[in-house]
Amino acid sequence: MKIPLNHRLSASEVIYLIKCVLGTITCYALYASFPEYPFYWSIISCLLVFSQENDRELALNRIKANFLGSFVGLAVYFLPIPQVVMFCLGVALTISLGIFLKIEPTIRSALAAVTIVIINEDKADTAWVVALQRAGCVLLGCLIALTISMFFNRLYKAFFNRPV
Repeated sequence: MKIPLNHRLSASEVIYLIKCVLGTITCYALYASFPEYPFYWSIISCLLVFSQENDRELALNRIKANFLGSFVGLAVYFLPIPQVVMFCLGVALTISLGIFLKIEPTIRSALAAVTIVIINEDKADTAWVVALQRAGCVLLGCLIALTISMFFNRLYKAFFNRPV
């Protein structure tokens, strides 16, 4: 395999890189400022939204997928069933609803979100708070990614008279 040494980054690759770094910095700032909350999940969620193609529709569908996964995760989390059944039910519901909502290309993002919300190492009676915090952090990561994407779309449109 030959590695091209003279490869230059395209404009869309540079924009993708900058968006990912800005999203990471923003979410990490929350994580560092509020260590009692699981904002590290925001970083993952934010990065899952961006696409190298800078496709607005794909980014919006990934946000929908993250919302879907978070809500399904919360819905099944409170069922009095074994955790393995909870995971299987969450995965099955997420895939089914993703197909129904016609966001098939982004179902992997939804599956990541449902897993993030359901995972529970804490067996205390208040562990449900962790699920709510994780869902909130996933959704916040999506909102941060949306804000950054909207900023770049406006910036790109202002300079080149077309959206990214």
